[in-house]
Amino acid sequence: MVALPFNSRRPRRPAPPAMAVAGDRALRARATMTALAVFVVAVSILSLGVGASGVSLPDVLWQLASGEALSLRDRVVLFDIRLPRLLTGLLVGASLAVSGAVMQGLFRNPLADPGIVGVGAGAGLGAVLAIVLGALLPPAVLAVAGMHLVPLAAFLGGWASTLILYRVSTRRGRTSVATMLLAGIALGALAGALTGILVYIADDQQLRDLTFWGLGSLAGASWAKLAAAAPIMVLALIAAPVLARALNGLALGEAAASHMGIPVQRMKNMAILTVAGATGAAVAVSGGIGFIGIVVPHLLRLAMGPDHRYLLPAAALLGAGLLLLADMIARLVIAPAELPIGIVTAVLGGPVFLWILLRRRGIVDM
Repeated sequence: MVALPFNSRRPRRPAPPAMAVAGDRALRARATMTALAVFVVAVSILSLGVGASGVSLPDVLWQLASGEALSLRDRVVLFDIRLPRLLTGLLVGASLAVSGAVMQGLFRNPLADPGIVGVGAGAGLGAVLAIVLGALLPPAVLAVAGMHLVPLAAFLGGWASTLILYRVSTRRGRTSVATMLLAGIALGALAGALTGILVYIADDQQLRDLTFWGLGSLAGASWAKLAAAAPIMVLALIAAPVLARALNGLALGEAAASHMGIPVQRMKNMAILTVAGATGAAVAVSGGIGFIGIVVPHLLRLAMGPDHRYLLPAAALLGAGLLLLADMIARLVIAPAELPIGIVTAVLGGPVFLWILLRRRGIVDM
């Protein structure tokens, strides 16, 4: 029997260099974002062709290509109804998903979401205040605010809720996730109670507006509403990628982030303003639409890792595409009537959220 030398074991396969792993992640992230961009373009084209009016997008494109003049009905349906609805859906979906990604990075918890922690309820309360009590403001204020009153009120409501949530859940520079969730539940309940009082004193027209708004829908989208809310959402979407490096550093802890030269407190304030602006404007123009903010970042984090440099733009793309897809389902399920889009996102997002909870508890491993 021949004795094997001491060092004759098969050597372990060396671990890939860190730069190679980072390169693979970057390549996978770029491929994912390219696929998401194609998905958004495809869903956008389909969304322009779907509707109860029966206007066919291929027919319209054929008329435009052949030089024929569009009928008044086709022009109104395509350019005054479907196009603003499409752009509103893109911005709202991107804003909600990016807000969720920023909140989860800020609180270092994948269950954080503007809706779950009360930010959406605060923004909704601001919008309801503007709808019910806006007429009591001085005429000069109404003249200046104009159509921006509801988005501005929703922004202030979301900003106040986020600020209270952050102050309550943070002590001595440390944020307690359990306190955050409990405080979010309390803020949501309080905002719901105040909203109920306002609903009680609202007149018939205001009740109709509140009911339609509360269920969540893009049916009321128009160029005027888009012009009022789009600047806030676009600014928030532009500001969010600036936070990517800081959110990556914060994942290691606030002390480590400070040692990396990241201005932690200033970054937190910017993140709060970004979330409040995006959520407030989105809620004001579309009503209560849940689960986009929590499901989209979590799915992307599983697919392409936690790097916020890629996670934030990918969340904007997937959130925009999923909201347009949900809007098409809402328009087709009971056509020619229309289902509130908040119901569709709840039906689709509820099981995914339950799966996230079970996966975190180790009950399922897929």
